Amino acid sequence: MSILKVARMGHPVLRQRAQPVSPADITTPAFQKLVDDMFETMDAYEGIGLAAPQVHESVRLVLVGITEHRGDEEAKMRIVALINPEIRVIGTETGEDWEGCLSLPGLRGRVTRPNEIKVSALDRDGGRFELHLEGYPARVTQHETDHLDGILFVDRMTSFETLTFLEEYARFWAKD
Repeated sequence: MSILKVARMGHPVLRQRAQPVSPADITTPAFQKLVDDMFETMDAYEGIGLAAPQVHESVRLVLVGITEHRGDEEAKMRIVALINPEIRVIGTETGEDWEGCLSLPGLRGRVTRPNEIKVSALDRDGGRFELHLEGYPARVTQHETDHLDGILFVDRMTSFETLTFLEEYARFWAKD
């Protein structure tokens, strides 16, 4: 496995609409290596999500960290690969929260997004599955799938008043 180079804002691959993955390609060694390399890259950068365009591959593949709460147990995060994901918004409730991005290193900003979604996708084996997500996992999934359509979190900001460098975020904003 390899740690892949992350594209930064300004690279054209981040502004392109990514191509769907053919179900026949999912089980190929090359595609499986891409998925494995993305897992390693996300771990190395301590990310909560990663989209293929961020590693210079214009295909509809994202990884998202989903935290699962099980009673009194400590919350555990699992990383899920979503191939050709499709999102359906549930309800009308939205929330605003801070977002950052490996492709915009050192920046944070507040973004409003739907609070509840259903996402359907193919898994690593090409099987179709569906997830019902709320709150933070829904936000992460929407953020990562935006990359598949050439959208960065700054494009979703309604005001740039909260766009800040990470150091200033920690000093002045992290308390909210």
